[in-house]
Amino acid sequence: MGTLLIKNAQIITMNPANEIIIGDIFIKNDTIHSIGSELNPNHVDKIIDAKNRTVIPGFIQTHIHLCQTLFRGRGDDLELLDWLKKRIWPLEAAHDEDSIYYSAMLGIGELIQSGTTTVVDMETVHHTEFAFQAIAKSGIRALSGKVMMDKGDDVPIGLQEKTSDSIQKSVDLLEKWNMFDNGRIRYAFSPRFVISCTEELLKEIRNLSEEYNVKVHTHAAENRKEVEIVQKETGMRNIEYLDYLGLANERLILAHCIWLNEQEKKIIKEKGVHISHCPGSNLKLASGIADIPDLLSMGVSLSLGADGAPCNNNLNMFNEMRLAALIQKPTYGPTAMNARSVFEMATIGGAKAVGLENEIGSIEVGKKADLVILNLNNFHTYPSYDVDPISRIVYSASRDDVETTIINGQIVMENKVLKTIDQNIVLYEANRSIKRLLKRASFIYIDSHDKKISSPSEG
Repeated sequence: MGTLLIKNAQIITMNPANEIIIGDIFIKNDTIHSIGSELNPNHVDKIIDAKNRTVIPGFIQTHIHLCQTLFRGRGDDLELLDWLKKRIWPLEAAHDEDSIYYSAMLGIGELIQSGTTTVVDMETVHHTEFAFQAIAKSGIRALSGKVMMDKGDDVPIGLQEKTSDSIQKSVDLLEKWNMFDNGRIRYAFSPRFVISCTEELLKEIRNLSEEYNVKVHTHAAENRKEVEIVQKETGMRNIEYLDYLGLANERLILAHCIWLNEQEKKIIKEKGVHISHCPGSNLKLASGIADIPDLLSMGVSLSLGADGAPCNNNLNMFNEMRLAALIQKPTYGPTAMNARSVFEMATIGGAKAVGLENEIGSIEVGKKADLVILNLNNFHTYPSYDVDPISRIVYSASRDDVETTIINGQIVMENKVLKTIDQNIVLYEANRSIKRLLKRASFIYIDSHDKKISSPSEG
């Protein structure tokens, strides 16, 4: 990797002192070696002049489905359970090795272009090996895992699996990929949600998470019908059931958590469970609005995620930050969810969720060099004089302002040019892949929303 010097930048550190400084960042291999004014190291392989630019910690998205990126535009205007049963599950069941690979590459390219450097990713039942290959090649930092689902109604044959097979395949992937590239890639057990998992499976996931000391990443309390089904089947609400099974602890990352009662909130706080807030997805699926201000006031660990392309249509952290701030204000008032609290969720909050707050999430000496350089010299971000830089980013900036993305000390995008992903190949193969999947899953496309639309770029 060598050495890299970023000079003359406005640096939003997100360190404990919340310092914003003008200066330089010197990177050795994958690590921030020094931060200061007019740094002049003896040898530098590459210098980036970041004058009039802003450097921020890379965004950390704690709930993503890379396997679903190919399904963008295929699940519009449906609520969660219909969306899963009529669209997502049949399409996931149709996946093959190449389609998983290019779905992941399509998503990762978008994430890098919009300043995300770390993701917590949930794949599908099969072919997860090829998602890991895409993650490895692209350079993104990730916790990922094979989805686990050994029960449920209306599950396609291609997604049905035996409990023992689900466990064995997950362990095999963990033993191959966990801590790959000195920890850039890590494994997370990924049961889909309570509805699709037997108690036997969830208890074994609890045991394996403890044995291997890895995260568990799942969905909970996203939808009212889902909550009702869980109560009917278990006699408990989602979080109470997960706590009963011994899964509620600091290794657990829960996506959504919209429909929580006070007891569930208390469990989450006391057990150190992490919540990934996905406002774009929650609004589009009409799932609801999570009570984030109340959870923040309790000191719950909170972070942000875009979820998947078919329930959000983009994987853009700028959108999620802005939505997270704005949707709470009509209820809690204009000072609720201020820009800094949302930016913390997108950076150091995400780092805490993945257990890497000592390595990423802020710009500090000794931490990994996961950095994003923004060019905020645009009409939509001006005037800049005497404006809080974090406010400019949360309320005004967009992914078009991302100029350079650095992950683990490696420049993966420079001056908007991707370095580890061939964009033309990925776009071409994405169209070829979804065309192939739609033929396999064509039986589900029967209503007025699913008329075929051709375009000149179709491959």
